[in-house]
Amino acid sequence: MAEQTYSPEEILFDVNSRVRDLEGKYNLLRDRVLIINNNMIEEYKKTLGELKIINDDIREIKGDIFKIKESIRHFIKEMELFARKEDVQFLEKYINLWNPMKFVTEDDVVKIVEYHKKGVKKDHAR
Repeated sequence: MAEQTYSPEEILFDVNSRVRDLEGKYNLLRDRVLIINNNMIEEYKKTLGELKIINDDIREIKGDIFKIKESIRHFIKEMELFARKEDVQFLEKYINLWNPMKFVTEDDVVKIVEYHKKGVKKDHAR
């Protein structure tokens, strides 16, 4: 095998070209990292904005749920004041027993009293 010897100028030129290649690769890599960082920062800001919107929506939904729960509680309290079926049946039983449709009016009572007074006067006249 033949060994090849390089002159110091060739070695210096080779090292110099390798350093330039490495510098180019480094600059390219640095530019890519800067672009990636900028993209990450933009995505981070975008994500933070979306997260804020989501948190606001969640807060609003929680408020709506609270209002719905309060309305349901109020409705349940109002329903407790309604008459139960048994109470209505009890009242219906007594209304049917009394039968208010057969009650007489004041005018009817006056007519009956007058009729009986006339009948009593006729009986006394005999």
